[in-house]
Amino acid sequence: MFKQYSHLKLGALINQAQYGLGLILLWGLAACSPPPLVQQQAYVFGTLVEVSVYGAPEAQTQRALTAVMARFDTLHRTLHAWQPSDLSRLNTALAHGQRAPVSPELASMLRDAQALSVQSGDLFNPAIGGLIALWGFHTDAPQPHFPDAAAIARWVKDAPRMRDLHIEQNTVWSDNPTVQLDLGGYAKGAALDEAVHILKAQGIHNALVNIGGNVIALGTHGERPWRVGIQHPRKPGTLATLDLLDGEAIGTSGDYQRYFEVAGRRYSHLIDPRTGRPATGMQSVSVLVAGKRAGTRSDAWSKPLFIDGAGHLAEHAVRMGVIDYLAVDANGQIHASPAMTARLR
Repeated sequence: MFKQYSHLKLGALINQAQYGLGLILLWGLAACSPPPLVQQQAYVFGTLVEVSVYGAPEAQTQRALTAVMARFDTLHRTLHAWQPSDLSRLNTALAHGQRAPVSPELASMLRDAQALSVQSGDLFNPAIGGLIALWGFHTDAPQPHFPDAAAIARWVKDAPRMRDLHIEQNTVWSDNPTVQLDLGGYAKGAALDEAVHILKAQGIHNALVNIGGNVIALGTHGERPWRVGIQHPRKPGTLATLDLLDGEAIGTSGDYQRYFEVAGRRYSHLIDPRTGRPATGMQSVSVLVAGKRAGTRSDAWSKPLFIDGAGHLAEHAVRMGVIDYLAVDANGQIHASPAMTARLR
């Protein structure tokens, strides 16, 4: 299900990060021997993932990395929206108006996603998986595809939302047959939190986990914090860099990750459920979150801020409790909260 790569050369790693991830990992070069840093990559959740462990014995590190990658693979097979998975089987049942049994783990995730959706005013809306598929984004390589305007209008009128979902114990059903679940804006963040839990259980105290530009820090990189660079949405390289402290996570949503272009206009997978069309007001939004379930919240919160656009950015961030954010709007103008500005280099 996934390919693994260990002990990658720094140059290759930075090059891949610059062109494929929302955040770039920045390592200092030692004057003599290289630091005790072990890195492993895989391709899961439709993106490149990387786990870096600092300062632990290699055998212990490899055991921990194997456990983390195995967990990622399990989540991939559980939550994939269009390949055979627990989630796709649930979607089939929902489309037929049926009740479906799910695992306790999936039931818990759906409840959590419901709560996050309500907090966001339904702009974080994993119930619009059918609309995302309509735009051709349920594929590994999106191709230019314009849905019929009437079909989009029907989806907007039916307004599938997470609150249409009912979860009793481990049984799920929906009042709205157009509810089709896509947890792509949730799974990476949840996986970050799972990775930290596994690493700690394996005795790892210093690590950085990067899943397609969503990053969480554990401990430090030697005597300094882990440093990451936020990807520029239109140019190779960084927009800014910052130090991630222990337990902090940063999540980025951008129109440069999954998109197609027609006549010079970009259409991304970040769909505004109010219009049924790709959001166009932003190029990227990054949010920094600390505390409990920082990975999950950083992943989820970047979506509604991206979709709602620059005009409501500060207001929406306050409503969701997001203190640190950095955004680039459709015109290339940078917006950063005062707290985030103080953290950026």
